[in-house]
Amino acid sequence: MARSPPLQVAASAGVGASPRDFDAIFAQEFSYVWRTLGRLGIREPDREDLANEVFFQVYRRLPTFDFERPLRPWLFAFAFRIASGHRRLARNRFEQSVELSEVVDGAPCADESMERRESQELVDRGLESLELDQRAVFVLFEIDGCAMPEIATALAIPLNTGYSRLRLARARFAATVRRIKLQQGES
Repeated sequence: MARSPPLQVAASAGVGASPRDFDAIFAQEFSYVWRTLGRLGIREPDREDLANEVFFQVYRRLPTFDFERPLRPWLFAFAFRIASGHRRLARNRFEQSVELSEVVDGAPCADESMERRESQELVDRGLESLELDQRAVFVLFEIDGCAMPEIATALAIPLNTGYSRLRLARARFAATVRRIKLQQGES
């Protein structure tokens, strides 16, 4: 998966980030944060508020960000912490994420659209089977294409813990997908 495009802003040596930096980050990365919250199991009605909370935290911490480092793992860490806190709330603990957003596809072929939607549902169900800590590492590594050292730094975990979570997540994700396909009569 491709890395995020480089920001057209940079912090000068010794000078904190400016509001322009934040505006550029918000404009370029809002959809990434939105998708990330969804991948972390946040229902669509809650994503706008939580995405705003992510960017509120980013705004507060932007002066401490090292613009030499990749931005997306840093943003993911904020989204992960906020999603984790949201999921711990009693009112959200037992809710099931059963809604899957419909993607309006401009492609003329209905079969391709249906296959894509079924594949996305399969991925979503596979992600739902993962514990949040494993899901975070899996999404960053497998979907966002981040390197494990970046992931470990962003999530403040030891490197070997990151690899262990990835291994466990891959195994559980694959087992869930196999089970679903067997239930659907596929091979």
